[in-house]
This record gives sequence, structure tokens and C-alpha cells, in this order.
Amino acid sequence: MTESSNLRIAVVGAGPGGYAAAFLAADLGMNVTLIDPELNPGGVCLYRGCIPSKALLHVAKLIDESRHAKNWGVEFADPKIDLAQLRSWKEGVVKKLTGGLGQLSKQRKVTYFQGTAGFENSTTLRITKNDGSAESLSFDRIVLATGSRPVIIPSLKLNTPRMLDSTSALDLSDVPGSLLVIGGGYIGLELGTVYAALGSKVSVVEMLPGLLPGADRDLVLPLHKRLEKIFDSILLNTTVAGVKEEANGICVTFDGPDVKEKELVFDKVLVSVGRKPNSEIPGLDKTQVQADAKGFIKINAQRQTDDPAIYAIGDVAGEPMLAHKASHEGRTAIEAIAGHKVAFEPNAIPAVVFTDPEIAWAGLTETQAQKDNREITVARFPWAASGRALTLDRTEGMTKLIIDPKTERVLGVGIVGAGAGELIAEGVLAIEMGACAKDLALTIHPHPTLSETVMFSAEVFFGTATDIYRPKKR
Repeated sequence: MTESSNLRIAVVGAGPGGYAAAFLAADLGMNVTLIDPELNPGGVCLYRGCIPSKALLHVAKLIDESRHAKNWGVEFADPKIDLAQLRSWKEGVVKKLTGGLGQLSKQRKVTYFQGTAGFENSTTLRITKNDGSAESLSFDRIVLATGSRPVIIPSLKLNTPRMLDSTSALDLSDVPGSLLVIGGGYIGLELGTVYAALGSKVSVVEMLPGLLPGADRDLVLPLHKRLEKIFDSILLNTTVAGVKEEANGICVTFDGPDVKEKELVFDKVLVSVGRKPNSEIPGLDKTQVQADAKGFIKINAQRQTDDPAIYAIGDVAGEPMLAHKASHEGRTAIEAIAGHKVAFEPNAIPAVVFTDPEIAWAGLTETQAQKDNREITVARFPWAASGRALTLDRTEGMTKLIIDPKTERVLGVGIVGAGAGELIAEGVLAIEMGACAKDLALTIHPHPTLSETVMFSAEVFFGTATDIYRPKKR
């Protein structure tokens, strides 16, 4: 028995961070209670986010490849889409994963309440179950994993099914003839890709001069070029001044220096302008927990709040709002509660945009280095020189390394291309392990693969890349 065996732990929110924390706490012998409104653990990620969207993106990619195959001498008839069957398959994936988590919860003897929780004090929660009943329970430690929700802009709020957010868009009630996506971030572009593949004429409007603000421009460029082919239009430096429902759709008024048509009508409009933390927890003012100006709960390296009995993880505790970040934070919080010497201090948290092509990056970006006036060397390998990319007919990709020119240490990795989300893990490991460019160059990669491009990028740094001629600047 360990010191933590008798601790009573409550985890509020059963998303990727919450259930990871609850399960680890149970594995360490703690008495665990997990509270969430859904029937089973999973949170937004599994029910209304990562998982259903990736299922639909897989279908979108298959449709796109079937249309592209004629370039290889294979021609398919136009796909017939059974929307009801597609929804059923997507929901089946969600049900299988969340049901599995429910079983794991029972196997670990986690007490699961389907409902919500509010604070009576720092160690007591008032749990209101979905059936309307309620009870108060006290705990030694409480972990907040309440996640986030889509940002709602009052001027863009219309009480009509024609206006969608990321949750309702995943329901696939129909395939609109035309769809406007407000926001050029990863959620909007992913969902726009799905609807375009299913047959909608998709337009995207972004107030900034480029899609995916924050990502390096050389990574975004190949995606932008491809989206120009599958989307009806991409409106940059443009804002939505207003929306109003008409008999035949939503009339949208645009504003910006490059606007050609001030008003356009769309069958549906998807608002995807970011997410905000769910930190408005009932009774939180009865604790010592503090939040910042953006609503994120303040925490230390152990994920502990200003109240010693309360921890916070995931979206509610700050950027980046990513499921894998939340999971690792959940484990850190529980290990800290168990008395282990831990801190959440990652050198790299990977980000992936699951469009086609995918974009992924980790560690220091070129954009951030420029802002910080930090001296770096960027080594790029174009996929046009990759044998595997050529066999896939996907040569628009690129792999790049951000390298410290003095120590030759790998500080960041960026990839755009098919499967970039899978490839980035090697970059994350390299950064976390303090690898140098020589380590990547000397690591034998299988041929022909896209993973070779990581090795080739390191060779570019030394001016010894076999498949291209680009001598190192000296």
C-alpha cells in the first residue's frame, strides 16, 4: 500500500484529460469518483470533436482519391453517398470507443456519476445527476477537467438550424448546396474539407491575411493551394459584418479591402472562430481557485491551482487546447497528488491539422524564432525529391528542421504532406531527447518511406543530401 492508497479523488470532466487522470489514480490505489454529463467517459474529443471529425475526414480523403485516381489510369464512377449510413458508421466509432472507456472505468472500480458538479467548499462537491437527484460528497483532492466550448459571437448568433457550430456540423443532418465557414483555423478547414468532399460548395472567410494563423507560412502554402482547388472561394483579410436569415438561406455581409461582393447568400453557415474554457463552475468562488483574463484557471507546474486541494488540467487550464496535452497533464496532476516529484515541462507539444495535406509541427517554429530574433538554421527537404511521395502522387509536401546553428540541436520540426500527423512523432522524440541534426542523419530510415524525409532534412543541413543538391551555407 502506498501513501496515496486511501486518498479520495474526484475528477470533474471525463474527456481525454479527465479519464486519463481518473484511471491513473485508480491504478495507483486511490478511491476515484469521475463526474461527466455523458453516459460514458470520452468528453468532447470522442463525442463531438477529434474522433468523429477524423472518421469523416477519412471518408473525405477516400472520395478525393477516387476522383484523383483517373490520373493513374483508374477511373471510378461518381460516389453515391448514403448520408444515413455515413452518420451511423461515424456514431458507431464513437459508441465503440466511449463504451470501451465505460468498461475500463468499471474494471478499475471508478465510481462514475453521469451529471454535473459544483463546489460547496474546496473539498466538497454538490453532484447533480442527470436524473435530477443530487448529493454532496467530500474528497481529499479534486481535479478539474471541464474542457472548453465553441466561442459564440453575439453578432453572428441566429436561432436557426442553418447556423452551425463544430458540434452541429458533425451531425451531418444534410449536405448543403453552399456552406460558408467563418474562421480559417484547423476546425473550420477540417470540417470544410469534409463538406466539400460530400458535395457542398464551400467558402472560407478569415479576418487575417492567411489561413491557420500561427503556423509557419511555408507549411500552410501547399494546403492553401490544394484548398483553392476544392473550395469555391477563400476570402482573406475579410470579416463578417452581419448575418440574417432569408427564405432561401443566410445572407452574409462581408467587410474588407479585398471584398468584391458585399453580400452573398449561403444555404448554411459554420461559425468556427475558436474555443473558450469551461471555467464557470458553480461555487468556484467558494474556493481559492483563480482564473486569468481569458478565463483559464491558473495552475503551477504540477497543475495545482491557487487552492492546494484543487488541480486543473486540459482546455480549462490553458493553451494549447489539445487532447494529448490534457492527457499528459492529467497524469502529472495525479502523480503530484501521489507525492511523486513531477512537473509538466514538455519541450514539444505536437500540433496536427488533419486536412489534406496534413500539417504538423512541434517545438520551436520558424515564425516564433523570427519574433524572438533567435538565430536558427532551417533545413528543408521537398517531397518532390521523395521516391515514396512520387509513388503516392503527393509531391506537394515538405519536411523541415529548425536547428540551433551553434549546437546543431534540433529545436523544432515542421511537416506538410500526406501522413504528417504520424510523422511528427519522430520530431517530438528528437526534440525531447535533445537530438542533434547528426543523430537524425545517422539514423537509418526504411526506404522508400515518407519518414526518410526527416533524415534527408538533416542531411540538407550538412549539405550532404543525396537526393537533392543544396550545399550547406558556410
